[in-house]
Amino acid sequence: MIDLDALRSLRAVDRHGSVVAAAESLGFTPSAVSQQVKRLERDTGVALLERVGRGVMLTGEGRHLVDAGGRLLADLEEVEAGLHRRTERVAGHLRLGAFSTAMRGLVAPVVRRLLDEHPDLRISLVECEPWDAVGLVATGELEVGVVHVWGDVPIDMPEHVARCSIGHDEADVILHRDHPLAQRAVLTPADLVEEDWIATPDGTICRQWLSRMYDGTGRRPRIAHESMEFDSHLALVRAGLGIALVPRLGRATLGEQLVAIPARDPVPTRDVVVVHRRTMSDSPAVRALLAALSESSPTSSPGAGSTRPTRTSSAR
Repeated sequence: MIDLDALRSLRAVDRHGSVVAAAESLGFTPSAVSQQVKRLERDTGVALLERVGRGVMLTGEGRHLVDAGGRLLADLEEVEAGLHRRTERVAGHLRLGAFSTAMRGLVAPVVRRLLDEHPDLRISLVECEPWDAVGLVATGELEVGVVHVWGDVPIDMPEHVARCSIGHDEADVILHRDHPLAQRAVLTPADLVEEDWIATPDGTICRQWLSRMYDGTGRRPRIAHESMEFDSHLALVRAGLGIALVPRLGRATLGEQLVAIPARDPVPTRDVVVVHRRTMSDSPAVRALLAALSESSPTSSPGAGSTRPTRTSSAR
């Protein structure tokens, strides 16, 4: 009989390319994962992994087992979710991944409330980029992901991953209060072609959106500094090192030195989307989490979060 936990470990090794990385993703020791895979090889009588350089890869037989076994795990997950649905009991363990501003501005308070309401529910949180969250949900390493989708910058969703848009979040142009444009009611890319930007690194979704904002200006945004964290963007703007495009969700208090000006043509808007495997659609725990996130969804209104130089603004 094939051990399902060992099968999950083999699938994690396949995704991460090493026993050590697989163990970290699963919360096990490398020794435990290695022993599970060896037990699976012993039970099936075939070699499932082969060493390649410093990593490992699946043999042909290992690939067959992961592909066929994945369907088995999905069927079992769907059966388990349906069983829990019959009892309507919100219990069990959910692993949730979310991008940083959603973790601060949305997930943390929602999870605290859910845990208070459902003492038999356990939720583990991990901060990760949207494409990573989708991949981890798709492979079974997370049950739920909270991701963002900027305008027409796509995120590939596998067929077996369901998505639900729960709200939208706008970003504002953040400037120092002494900046010549700080008194403007709105700003467009044409107003900003000569500005130095603080941006997320190349290849990130937010950076792609900033670049697309400039379509039609004949210019590209002039990137002066890069940082992954929006809190760092605010600090750099506060130091007079450039301007930044920072979403309202989870945004730190701007203080007296910064102002937030709404952007137009286009409006920088991102959809906040919850993803989970379709096999978990009947899970009461997943349904309760999805409902709670939807009720607390970040929906920015036009002009919300803008700050004039004489006021202090908090993030939306």
